[in-house]
Amino acid sequence: MDKTILITGATAGFGEAAARKFIHGGWKVIGTGRRGDRLRKLQDELGDVFLPLEVDMRDRQAVEGLASLSSPWGDIDLLLNNAGLAPPTDPLPDTDWERLEEVIDTNVTGLVALTRALLPKLIDRKGQIINLSSVAATYPYKGGAVYAGTKAFVRQFSLDLRSDLAGTGVRVTSVEPGMAKTEFTVVRTGGDRQASDKLYGGMNPMTAQDLADLFWWIATLPPHLNINVVELMPVSQSFAGFTVTRGH
Repeated sequence: MDKTILITGATAGFGEAAARKFIHGGWKVIGTGRRGDRLRKLQDELGDVFLPLEVDMRDRQAVEGLASLSSPWGDIDLLLNNAGLAPPTDPLPDTDWERLEEVIDTNVTGLVALTRALLPKLIDRKGQIINLSSVAATYPYKGGAVYAGTKAFVRQFSLDLRSDLAGTGVRVTSVEPGMAKTEFTVVRTGGDRQASDKLYGGMNPMTAQDLADLFWWIATLPPHLNINVVELMPVSQSFAGFTVTRGH
């Protein structure tokens, strides 16, 4: 049976790599994102088995409209909720509210709206949902309050959604990566590629292809198996110790 995956945030990074991985594996791919030019370029590369749809995750009407795609594109077997934003790693009082709202609307509201809209199709096809969370959902760091908070939501949403879907055959997984060198980091450093490169200097970070391979492994497991949570880091990244401030 032909299978179809819907990937949000397919214009770069994990989403773009996943689109290539699944098409090379024989799937049809619906790729969404805000940058239509990149989606069209990806379609030129991947062909008619890739459907580019310019959608902003903050536009609830457009997001929910993805559930109305006609066959064969409407027969969705896997939803990869990959799209996400992060504010700069500044303390909360120093971050503009508009930027914080954009992150929350994309990482939380849009993700929930799309998932809810597609659930009838996914239940009908005994499909699968992979949600991209982060190690930031578990390990705090300075400047991460809002981004990490959204990713903690995604993790808990995934676990509770699986409880809601017990008995339907739908599988739900939270994927929680650590340091991975993609365009996402460049954006987070305010477009400063030197700062992004410095962040990864002297280490061997994960790549978008690493995550695409992981998504493929999860998707192609036997249907009676569910991976609840996957947390992964490069070997060169580990846990920090507690920070103690003296004199307070």
